Amino acid sequence: NREFNSVTPENEMKIDATEPQQNQFTFGNADRIVNHALGRGMKVRGHTLAWHSQQPGWMQNMSGSALRSAMLNHVTRVATYYRGKIDSWDVVNEAFADGSSGARRDSNLQRTGNDWIEAAFRAARAADPGAKLCYNDYNTDDWTHAKTQAVYNMVRDFKTRGVPIDCVGLQSHFNSGSPYPGNYRTTLSSFAALGVDVQITELDIEGSGTSQATAYRNVVNDCLAVARCTGITVWGIRDTDSWRASGTPLLFDGNGNKKPA
Repeated sequence: NREFNSVTPENEMKIDATEPQQNQFTFGNADRIVNHALGRGMKVRGHTLAWHSQQPGWMQNMSGSALRSAMLNHVTRVATYYRGKIDSWDVVNEAFADGSSGARRDSNLQRTGNDWIEAAFRAARAADPGAKLCYNDYNTDDWTHAKTQAVYNMVRDFKTRGVPIDCVGLQSHFNSGSPYPGNYRTTLSSFAALGVDVQITELDIEGSGTSQATAYRNVVNDCLAVARCTGITVWGIRDTDSWRASGTPLLFDGNGNKKPA
C-alpha cells in the first residue's frame, strides 16, 4: 500500500481461477484484489484472458471450434465482468515459441487457427472498450532475438490492419541465463514507435547488492527514456514471495526491508 500504485493478480484472474467449470465463473479471489486496489486509488492490470497454461481441466481437453468458442466466451465474460475497473489487460500471454524459429508456440489454442490471438483481442475490445489491451511475453527483451522480432511483426501487422491492440508487455525476468540486454531501450522504443504503449509487467532481476541495483536502475531509466513506457510492475514484493526466491530477485528482502535495488 505504501510503495505501489498498480497491482497485478499473480494467479487469481487466470483461466483456471475464474472459470473452473465451463460457464461457471468464480470471481471472489480476484474481486478482493481489485477492490483493495481501487479502494486505494491503484490501477489494476488484468492477467490474463487467454493463455496455453493454467487452463482448467475442461479446457485442456478441448480442441478446434469448441475450444475457440470457449476461449472467446471466457474473454468476453471476464472482461465484461471487470469492465471499467481494469487499466490494462494481458489479453494473450506467451503465445510465441522460444528459440530461433520466431514461430508461434504450439498449443491447443494455436491449433484452433493462427487468427486466435486477433480474435481474442477483438472480443476483449468489444467487452471492455476502455481497457488497454496488451500482448504479454517473456524473453522478448533483447531486440535481436527472433522471438522479439516475431512479436514485433505481429503487433505491426495488427496496427496495420486495425486489430485492437494498445500495449505490449515485457515480462523482463532477468537472470544469468537471460540477463538485462544492452539494447533493452531499443526494444522499448521500437515497440512504442508502432503506436502502442510498452509496459514492463513481471520484472525480477536475480542477484544482490550493487550489481542488482544497477540492473534495476538501468531498466527504470530505459523506461523513463521512452515516453510510451507507461508502467513497471515487479513480480512480487519480498524476495520470499518470488517464484524465484532462491535468486533473491526483488526490491525488498524477506523481512520487508528495502534492498540497494
